[in-house]
Amino acid sequence: MKISSQDFRVRSGDKVKLTDWPTVVKPFCESKKDYQVRLGEHIEELSSLQRLHYASNRYALLLIFQGMDAGGKDGAIRHVMSGINPQGCQVFSFKQPSADELEHDFLWRTTCRLPQRGHIGIFNRSYYEEVLVVRVHPEILRRQGLSRELCDEKTIWEERYRSIRDLESHLVSQRNAHRQNIPPPFEGRAAKALPRTH
Repeated sequence: MKISSQDFRVRSGDKVKLTDWPTVVKPFCESKKDYQVRLGEHIEELSSLQRLHYASNRYALLLIFQGMDAGGKDGAIRHVMSGINPQGCQVFSFKQPSADELEHDFLWRTTCRLPQRGHIGIFNRSYYEEVLVVRVHPEILRRQGLSRELCDEKTIWEERYRSIRDLESHLVSQRNAHRQNIPPPFEGRAAKALPRTH
């Protein structure tokens, strides 16, 4: 079975109704042995592509793994990236913000960890936490020390969504020709790839 990234992609401007998207997909592999063979092929191809990516030093690749605890992010990163040369790849795990991180804009801690050209950056969670977890747990928002007008429930979420869209548009516009789709190796896992500015 061929994996099509189109099955996991939402086009810019499309309206998304989450109930229309499956939470579980049909297995891509017939057996564990078939999975191991496919994973080995993908790792070999990914390793070759990484060498070219590193040597060209023209683009950066950012993979964002976003999901709930025990949702498979660590396993996906470990399996998919096992063939990658660590010299050209960095993984950042974003847990609860530190005191220093809380003193900055909500995008600061991820922005300063974006990969340089020729490298692959992997985010285990990201700035999306600031519109997911923080929205569900408003006490986190209160700890961020924001002014009252910035904490306005009527505007804060749309402003944060806009900031995220603007950041991602900026990243893509700076290096818009390069995207590598890495097929998810097992059910329900997906990654997002974006070029980096500098």
